Amino acid sequence: MHDFARVLADQIPGAPPRDVTVHFTVRRQAAADYGHRSRGGPVTIYAQALHAQLYGLPTDDDDPPVALDELLQAAHTAGDPEQQAAILGQLADQLRNAAEILEWARNHAHWRQLPTPAWEWLRDATDRTRGLADGLDAVRPAFADDPSATRASPPRLAPPRAEPSTVAAPATSPAGRRR
Repeated sequence: MHDFARVLADQIPGAPPRDVTVHFTVRRQAAADYGHRSRGGPVTIYAQALHAQLYGLPTDDDDPPVALDELLQAAHTAGDPEQQAAILGQLADQLRNAAEILEWARNHAHWRQLPTPAWEWLRDATDRTRGLADGLDAVRPAFADDPSATRASPPRLAPPRAEPSTVAAPATSPAGRRR
């Protein structure tokens, strides 16, 4: 698959495959016959599909990729409403994973007694990331052609907190202050 991507990307000398996109269109004379269709996206996605077709490999169109860079590529080529909804669902799952990582960092900031603004920023980032994931879950059904499921509005994110002052916080804080 990587060989296909490199060969396609070599049409623009020096550009890595991740930076190259392709665009397919039908001839003007045939456009009406095919509903004036065109399609395009990252060359790596098309190389993967070409590789699968040439060698009879499964395409796994049902499950979106887990890695964020692959998920981004899949988002650029997803035309089916179900695929689009699945990509948003996978992104919501990845945001929840990111929130867990932020929470881990917040706990370590507390244990290491880092300055209070660092802990507060991590707390706010954790809350906002979880809010984004919940919002994606709320709007995802609209992409799957099920507008009745989106009658409720997505959760509102809290307004941004005021930035902490530039005065340095003490290196340690009173015990029990953070929870």
